[in-house]
Amino acid sequence: MRRTVRLLTGAALAVAAAGAAGAPAYGGSSGSLDVYPSTAAPGAQVTANTSACGAKGSAVGDASSVGAGTFTLAPSTHEGEAIGEFRVPPSAQPGTYEIVAKCADGSRQVTGDLTVALTPAAGQLQPHGSVKTGVGGALGTDPVQTAAGVAALAVAAAGGTWLLHRRARGDAF
Repeated sequence: MRRTVRLLTGAALAVAAAGAAGAPAYGGSSGSLDVYPSTAAPGAQVTANTSACGAKGSAVGDASSVGAGTFTLAPSTHEGEAIGEFRVPPSAQPGTYEIVAKCADGSRQVTGDLTVALTPAAGQLQPHGSVKTGVGGALGTDPVQTAAGVAALAVAAAGGTWLLHRRARGDAF
């Protein structure tokens, strides 16, 4: 039994090693176009980047499938990546669209997917307005409600004090 397991394990490792040796070695995103955010609402700004065009390469992006037209991907300070931006048109319909970038030297073309949704994906909402902190308007603007709340707290404090005083004297409830 052990011999069979050893033979099968050895055969599986040999097949895996042969498959890994024959597979092309791609590093990072060299074979694709990364689109961020991958899900965007109409009107959102989208960034596309790739390292397929080389360290100082540039590319022409095509987002006409979503109605945004062409855009330029220029070399950036990131390790050998070309980066560009485009805006999803406000009239874009929900769905998945293929974004294409063709390297300026004409050697490669890479693609990435952009999903358009009516609302932005979770975690992509941009903050706006001021933060409301502290008591501020928590007490409300109605002085009658404020006075009633203070009176209720005073009655509760007086009642609790009276009960504790009776207990300390040993009076029965």
